[in-house]
Amino acid sequence: MAGLRVCVLLKTNSGGLWIIPQVEELRRRGHGVTVVLPPGPGRLTTELTRRGIEVVESPFDFRFRPGPGTVRGLWRLRRLLRQLRPDVLNYHLYASALAARLASVGMLVGRAHMVAGPLYLESPVIRPVERLLWRMDDVTISCTRHISQLYGKLGCPAERRPVIQYGIDTEYFAPSWAAVEPTRRAAVHAEARAKARAEIGIDERDFLVVMVGYVYPPKRLAHNGRGIKGHDTLLAAWQTFHARHPRTHLLLVGEGFTDAGKRYRAELVQRFGVDADPSVTWLGWVPDLRPYFTAADLSVTPSLSEGSNGVVREASAMGVPSIVSDAGGLPEAVDERQGWVVPRGDVAALAAALEAAYREFGTGQLRHRGEYARQRAVGLFDRGPAAAEVADVIERLGAGAAERRRRGVES
Repeated sequence: MAGLRVCVLLKTNSGGLWIIPQVEELRRRGHGVTVVLPPGPGRLTTELTRRGIEVVESPFDFRFRPGPGTVRGLWRLRRLLRQLRPDVLNYHLYASALAARLASVGMLVGRAHMVAGPLYLESPVIRPVERLLWRMDDVTISCTRHISQLYGKLGCPAERRPVIQYGIDTEYFAPSWAAVEPTRRAAVHAEARAKARAEIGIDERDFLVVMVGYVYPPKRLAHNGRGIKGHDTLLAAWQTFHARHPRTHLLLVGEGFTDAGKRYRAELVQRFGVDADPSVTWLGWVPDLRPYFTAADLSVTPSLSEGSNGVVREASAMGVPSIVSDAGGLPEAVDERQGWVVPRGDVAALAAALEAAYREFGTGQLRHRGEYARQRAVGLFDRGPAAAEVADVIERLGAGAAERRRRGVES
């Protein structure tokens, strides 16, 4: 089925680069795609424009404040959608979903909500509302089984909540040893690891743990006001672990998301004495994660709430074993052969997992976990098949919307 008009809505023009493979797949199949984003510059806007994908500025800022401004913004968004005349609306992130649903009421259009994370479903305020609002979507694409199960508990039938991941580029995220024969992998890995460490200033002999993630400000209505990425859990566990093993180093990569996130990051730095601790390095945003994964012996993702977390999959594709929490879809990304799953927010359990990984680092077994992680990532997490599955769903919705319009005209 070719020639659909697909409109993708996203509340951010900086993040969300994971929509690009889906948009490209739709265009490859001959469909027209327009992406509606907040106005102004941003990484996502820049990349879409570079690829020749139409980007339109949203007249609504995706902020739901009580008052006439919100109503005016939604009405203007509705007018824009009428001008674009999409066959399918595809929206990601919850504020985008609310805006798309409300602005398209009564329009004969297919609606696909792709859910990137479950945090809003963990809110006692939002969850009862979403029990009603999901019915405005024709399909709720869940990026993990965990999210699909949460919507099942809200009454969404299984056929309307397929599980399709966002996927990663396993060719881009590939270690130097991936293309060499098994007998040479250890030597190639050691050489690349030493070079990467020399460039970022980490001793080649140290056990290097990396955590990649934005610092999000605590949410008042979820997780008792703690930051959802679990930085505090890791930093507390690290103090215990490093005291036992001085030849270890923790590398944190990620800046504060929004001004509130930056303030929370500064608070964590002060609370855990990061600036005075030579065993911890905390970088901001970096343009390329691959050198840091190449240098790392272990990746840690200790989130309290999580969707699929592409970073875990990218680390796996780079041949890095992982410790993850049991939050959301993280246990779906790491099995017992490639890493460890620990209870979220449990400092002692995380410290114990670090101990287990450190022991395997000493015996050389940890590297074998990394090789298996790479193999599993290529087989399960590649973005190509994932984007094709999303395009299949959108095509089915487009056919259904066309039929509804035909019947509407006939009636």
